Parts: sequence; C-alpha cells; structure tokens
Amino acid sequence: MEKVIVGLLTVFMVLALGIGGCSFFGKKKELKPFTSEVVHPDWTKDIVMYEVNVRQYTNEGTFAAFAEHLPRLKSLGIDVLWFMPTFPIGVVNRKGELGSYYSVKDFMDVNPEFGTVDDLKDVIDKTHELGMYVLLDWVPNHTSWDNQLTIDHPDWYAKDSNGKFTPPIGTDWTDVIQLDWSQKGLQDYMIDAMKFWVNLGVDGFRVDHPHNTPKEFWERAKAELSAIKPVLMLAEHEGPGFFMEKGFDMNYAWELHHMMNSVAQGKDSANAIMKYFKREQAVYPQKVYRLMFLTNHDENSWAGTIDSLMGDAQKVFANLIFTAPGVPLIYSGQETCLDKKLKFFVRDTIEWDACDLTPFYTSLIKLKKNNKALWNGESGGQMVTIKTDNKNKVLAFYREKDENRVVVFLNLTKKSVSFKPVLKGIEGEYTDYYAGEKVSLPLSVKYTLDPWGYRVYVK
Repeated sequence: MEKVIVGLLTVFMVLALGIGGCSFFGKKKELKPFTSEVVHPDWTKDIVMYEVNVRQYTNEGTFAAFAEHLPRLKSLGIDVLWFMPTFPIGVVNRKGELGSYYSVKDFMDVNPEFGTVDDLKDVIDKTHELGMYVLLDWVPNHTSWDNQLTIDHPDWYAKDSNGKFTPPIGTDWTDVIQLDWSQKGLQDYMIDAMKFWVNLGVDGFRVDHPHNTPKEFWERAKAELSAIKPVLMLAEHEGPGFFMEKGFDMNYAWELHHMMNSVAQGKDSANAIMKYFKREQAVYPQKVYRLMFLTNHDENSWAGTIDSLMGDAQKVFANLIFTAPGVPLIYSGQETCLDKKLKFFVRDTIEWDACDLTPFYTSLIKLKKNNKALWNGESGGQMVTIKTDNKNKVLAFYREKDENRVVVFLNLTKKSVSFKPVLKGIEGEYTDYYAGEKVSLPLSVKYTLDPWGYRVYVK
C-alpha cells in the first residue's frame, strides 16, 4: 500500500493510523494477551518468505520472466513467495503511469501487463515443483473506481455525505474507493474470489490493510479455505490480537522494524529491543507467527533503502530476525544489495548486478532451517535473555528445542564492545556458526564484538 502523506504528520502518526501497516510503535497503548486456536499448515514450521515485486523484477515485468528466477530463489533457501497484487489495475483516477497494484479492478483476473491467468498458474505450478509455496496479496479494504462491482453492487461501498463513492477517510488514496464490510453479499463475494485462487493452486494470502474488516470474516475465510487445502494467512496488521485468535496465522512486527532502524541510527539501545521481546512474550501466544523484516515494498519505496536507514547494521539485524522468534522476510533485490527506492507507479527495474549478499542470506536461511530451536511458533524454542554487563549495547539470548540450542550475541552499536555474559546452565561445547570452529562456552577470555558485530553458537 502506498504511504499516506497528510500535512506534516510524523511517520509514527501515519503508522498509528494503520497506513502502510498498523503499528503501535511510538504509542503508549498496551496490547492485551490473547489466545489462539489457529492451526498452521504443516509446511510452515521453518519457512522463510520472499516478497515478489513483479513489475520491477525483470526488464519484461512479466510472470514468465520472473519464472526464470525460481531456481535461484530455491537455491537461496526460500520457501514461500508472496506476490504483490497481481490483479488488473484501475484506470479511472490512476496514480502515475502504471498505477498502484492496490487499486484492484477485478479480483478474479490478472494484470495484463504481467501476463494471463494461465501464465500465473504456470508460475504457481513451477513453484510447487520446486517445493515452494505461493501467497497472493489480497486487498479487501477498497477497489478501483472502475471495478465492475461499482456497477453490479454499488451498495457494497461506503458513501460520503452526498451519497457518492469515497476514498478511505483520512488518506490520499484517491485512486481507490472504500468498501462497506457490513454487507453480507460483499463478504460472500470475497470468499468466492479467494476460493477461485486457492482452487487454482494458491497456498494462502497476505491481506492488505484488514483494519476495517470484521474478524469474523477472516475466521470464516480461514475455515472455508482450509477445507480446500491448508492455507497460510498473513495480516498486514499489528494491534489488538483478535485477528490472530482464529483468522490469521501471522501478522506484522512493524514495531520491531522501526525500532531496529532507530537503534541503527543511534536513537535507541539493545536493551530497548530486549524489552520489546519480553512484551511480545507477554502478549502473543508462542504459536502465533510474527513477520520479521528489514524492508518490504512499503518501506523501500517510501521510507528508504536498508542502506539509508540502517547503514552498516544490516547484517547484525538480519541475524536478529533469523534467530529471534518469527518468520523472516526478504524483499525483492535485498539479497543482492538493492540500493535504491523502487518507484511505485512506474517501471523501475531492479539492478541485479549491483552487488551480492546472496551467500550471507543463504547462510542465514541454512542456520534457521538446520536448527530446530530457531523454527517458527511452537515448533521452535522460546527466546531466553542472557544477562551481560553491557545490556545497552549487547543483545544476548538463546533459544532451545529438544537437544538443539542456539546462543546469539549481537553488538547493536557502531563501536567495538567487550562484555561478560552470564552463561550458567548453558555451558558446554558449541560450534561457532560463522567461523566453523568448535568452542567451549563460557570462553576463557572476555567476549569482544566488532562494530555491529555478531556471534552465533550452535549446539
């Protein structure tokens, strides 16, 4: 979803409104603990996700051209491909030359610039053949002005004081109009449209801006779609837990994303991040998945690149999102140092030869998959804090599941740091993951990490 710019609102206010993601970062509102009855598909226990921006992925900008990258993504270790919306884009009040992916003209067709439904089906089939899965980006909050539903079912839309269609209130989303989710017919239609894609082979949905939709609808959707096949449901949402009780497998860790940027810029500390995870454990049941990311299409196009927001801290924070509880996400081009803000409404092709972080991310994915302690939800281990004498600079923790334990030390500052961790109860022989050497913990000398340095020990 394109970001909203309203006067001089800060990014925190924008996020609090749920625009670009409903984050409570910067707000004092406390989330209440909740329970979850969601049953995750079996194949999600150790997944790593990848967001596909079809328009910008290749010079052709088509499904067929993207399909050439599937073997590369498989070798990287990716399990789930989340495609930004693939629907036809509205023409009326279109933004820019090509419009926003999120201005949906038809929920049961594809953008002809990308190809045909058969072309998308071919990508889905090839993805499945490689042992990977596909999520489509679903846009339930609004449609384009020229969606056929405006003619066939005008009663499914919210109206302004003059009885006219209206963009979502408080936004500059002038290319779309708000749906009225109190309409039972709209809910039935959305279920049928989602079933169309699941029957075509889709394995679930990333749901854009679900904030104005009823949680009961998603509970129904999860149940009815899962009756066809096990599906993964991801909500672009971070807030009250009611969406996660029965309707969604996973939601966004927006607050952590912004907190990592803040630490990278010297505005916050390692201790703040550890407090964040303690709050997470108090609110979210272990079985609930949280989407962890350094960037995504919203952040890249509107806030900035990883380089501009994190600088040299990218690798240490990548280690965090791959070792802490949660499902890691890699955005298109991130694995090869995407160093530009991709334009949103026009063609702006990724430069794949800019540089290469592929070995680094391949190694991180292997670390997650080869260690049960790092798996998702209840398949993995809880995060346990390791006390140090430098808690404002060093984030230290371990996770353990069955006979597997992973110990993590992260220097979240731009200066080298020495520290002494308290390792009582987890002493023993480990392998230094990156050095490939056997070590005995605790070390006989004080621990030292380079600026933005990291150590991962595996037992």
